[in-house]
Amino acid sequence: MFVQEEKIFAGKVLRLHVCTMEGAEWLEEVPEDTTVEKLKERCLKHCLPGSLEDPKTVTHHKLIHATSEKVLTDTKTVLEENIQDRDVLLLVKKRAPMLLPKMSDVVAEEKRKQEQKAPDKDAILKATANLPARSVDRSVTHHNMRDFQTELRKILVSLIEVAQKLLALNPDAVELFKKANAMLDEDEEDRVDEIALRQLTEMGFPESRAVKALRLNHMSVTQAMEWLIEHADDPSVDAPLPGSVPAEAPAEGAASSAEAAAGPSSEEGGEEAKDELTEIFKKIRRKREFRPDPRAVIALMEMGFDEKEVVDALRVNNNQQNAACEWLLGDRKPSPEDLDKGIDTNSPLFQAILENPVVQLGLTNPKTLLAFEDMLENPLNSTQWMNDPETGPVMLQISRIFQTLNRT
Repeated sequence: MFVQEEKIFAGKVLRLHVCTMEGAEWLEEVPEDTTVEKLKERCLKHCLPGSLEDPKTVTHHKLIHATSEKVLTDTKTVLEENIQDRDVLLLVKKRAPMLLPKMSDVVAEEKRKQEQKAPDKDAILKATANLPARSVDRSVTHHNMRDFQTELRKILVSLIEVAQKLLALNPDAVELFKKANAMLDEDEEDRVDEIALRQLTEMGFPESRAVKALRLNHMSVTQAMEWLIEHADDPSVDAPLPGSVPAEAPAEGAASSAEAAAGPSSEEGGEEAKDELTEIFKKIRRKREFRPDPRAVIALMEMGFDEKEVVDALRVNNNQQNAACEWLLGDRKPSPEDLDKGIDTNSPLFQAILENPVVQLGLTNPKTLLAFEDMLENPLNSTQWMNDPETGPVMLQISRIFQTLNRT
């Protein structure tokens, strides 16, 4: 039997999976001593028949080992590139080298950028030299914003009175407000995070002191712990927070609730129902009393201001410490008494608000009254009520009417 010499000494035959970027896939069987260039020619014959007539076709393509993502060198053999049986190779066309831009194009691009560049100060002054001078008084703008907040408070004060009168005519008003009063008893702001409190007490801190630290630090255990360590030797560390509700207040509220819960008698049903509703209104208002930011109170009192003055300043300025400081150092207007004054009920603005159907319907909803009370004493909660499906439409209509009449 005759066997060719090259068959005897031929290298191991590898079966390679070849893929293209277009999705074509086939199997190539080549000896391991085949060069990458020869393998590439075989691949091009398979996927691009007739392409080898152009000698540049081979040099314009490359083979990539899929697993190692290595570009194979044309002059090396399959064995030298450490390609194994059943490996996957990817045949891709090389990207054309990026052409350098022409000098004329570079000049045109720079010219375009210069034309689009924002004018400098001198160019602005030159272009506006012939325009009439107008100055905007920033203090006036700030004063207008303050007037807006004051006017809105007046609207809420007057709307609360109207809502109370309308709801008092509802035979189910007492029951509705008892439910609303129960909702207020679950106010999240009065609660303390039990898990955070337990963590601090397990560290050895007294419970009352830990509660104070958590309220001062927005229920953050880390910040509360730092505050407790920092004020461990402070004589006033166990003093109640400024502006907090005295311990007697809940008892008084409970007494009022007990009185309010004793329903109207058969003899004096109308009068006692009215009195009961009045008591519930009072209790709700006590629960919605303004709560100053304890941190702001402490910071302003450290400047030398009296606690009552500080609480008044924060109430007037919606718990904003910087604005409260300016109020304390300035003319102190508006005064806290001004916040309780309503709007002129005969004014076009108030009449337009009352004539709006959405507002009229909302005033018969106890939740709207609660929202007005809450925003009156805690303006920062207005976003919550604006997003509420029941009270949001009412607040939106009031805002639109206010803005419309102020533009005319």
